[in-house]
Amino acid sequence: MGWKLTTFFVVVAVAIAVLFSGVLETPPEPLEFQDNYWGRGAKPSPDTKEDEKVYGIIVNVSDSAIADLKNRLLSTRFFEALEDVQFQYGFHRDYMIDLVNYWKTQYDWRKQEAYLNTFLHYKTKIEGIDVHFIRVKPKLKPGQTAKPLLLVHGWPGSVFEFYKMIPMLVDPTSHGGSEDDVFEVIAPSIPGYGFSEVPHKKGFDQIAAGQMFLKLMERLGFEKFYVQGGDWGALITRSMALLKPSVIKGLHMNMPTVKFSAVYGFYLMLGSVAPSLAGLKEEDYDKVYPASRQLFFTLQESGYYHLQASKPDTVGFALNDSPVGLAAYILEKFSTWTNPANRDLSDGGLEKYYTKDDMLTSVMIYWLTGTITSSMRFYKEEFAGKAMETNRMQVTVPTGIASFPHELGHNPEAFCRLFHPNLVHYTLMPDGGHFAAKEKPALLAEDIRTFVKKVESLKSKDE
Repeated sequence: MGWKLTTFFVVVAVAIAVLFSGVLETPPEPLEFQDNYWGRGAKPSPDTKEDEKVYGIIVNVSDSAIADLKNRLLSTRFFEALEDVQFQYGFHRDYMIDLVNYWKTQYDWRKQEAYLNTFLHYKTKIEGIDVHFIRVKPKLKPGQTAKPLLLVHGWPGSVFEFYKMIPMLVDPTSHGGSEDDVFEVIAPSIPGYGFSEVPHKKGFDQIAAGQMFLKLMERLGFEKFYVQGGDWGALITRSMALLKPSVIKGLHMNMPTVKFSAVYGFYLMLGSVAPSLAGLKEEDYDKVYPASRQLFFTLQESGYYHLQASKPDTVGFALNDSPVGLAAYILEKFSTWTNPANRDLSDGGLEKYYTKDDMLTSVMIYWLTGTITSSMRFYKEEFAGKAMETNRMQVTVPTGIASFPHELGHNPEAFCRLFHPNLVHYTLMPDGGHFAAKEKPALLAEDIRTFVKKVESLKSKDE
């Protein structure tokens, strides 16, 4: 009887795919460069040439901004906590009191500011707004060349999350790599995040960011380069590969996103009854099924997404006005997204992975630049234009994926291949979660190196 039931479900799944995959889904139009302008006021006339100067900056916050922060911390109003709960209801009050006390008495922004400035920071105006980026060049021996690599962060992150990994990429021989593994790293701040200017017009989504970063790399003189990202960074770099694949040598992601479509739904159903026919490996099955478990987790953890994709400015007033509220909102994600089991710990497990200084500096970048609201708008813009369609477009450039076990969702290699037919590298990572560059920099750096080696090897064979 069991084999009959299995056969029935397989036949149903195939029928659904045949009926719906080509009928309900119209192939999206290819992405093209747009004539965008995100600056204040009216768009300049076509005769007005944009200033393409790239100029260095240093991170330097005023004393008055630090004094204002301390005054706000001193006047924090805490609520009464529930008994016998940890992080299941969100950020735990008792740990926040401890964190705020450290923030007021021991955290040294000037020390962190100096650390941020150990890498060179730049700005340049693109499409009407100033784009911030860090650029880290390796020390090369005569005859040695570096591979250009663009790193793109996500939410609620910033370029700061790459600070531990960058030295591993630009100085590989000091971090377990070889001389052939050396990279030159460019890491921009997404406009509306941290040190980049806020877009002043609606519509700035992952495609717009991808177009802007392609222009940035061209301005810096790179004809071809690698790109890497997680979270929004994965979607932005994916958009770059769709917009201009000829300049992308390879795309590496640590949070691949595949769109739930008729074809994807077919493979999801097929995999539940006949995993091997769907291309699933044994280690994939328990991470994907039962699908209801993943759905329940998504419902538990996606409240922020619905809020930010609908009315980001409303909650923005609260977060932009309260440093403690902002810290709770951001660091609760650092807890659960690093490992869902952290919800059962009184400190959210945060200090198992990050120092208090690391956590607070991540918060401070949003606080001091006043960009939490503009960063959240990115979610709303995803649903306003063509951005959602990109998730079901096929990326043709060589692609590598690092799948971390505690990521928000698991996309098996077979499912990723539906949207990345040139998938040359896929790794089930041994440990780590959503903030891979920050939590497991050595693992991610090594996977990037391995991917690039494969791409370079395939390229040399073709030649």
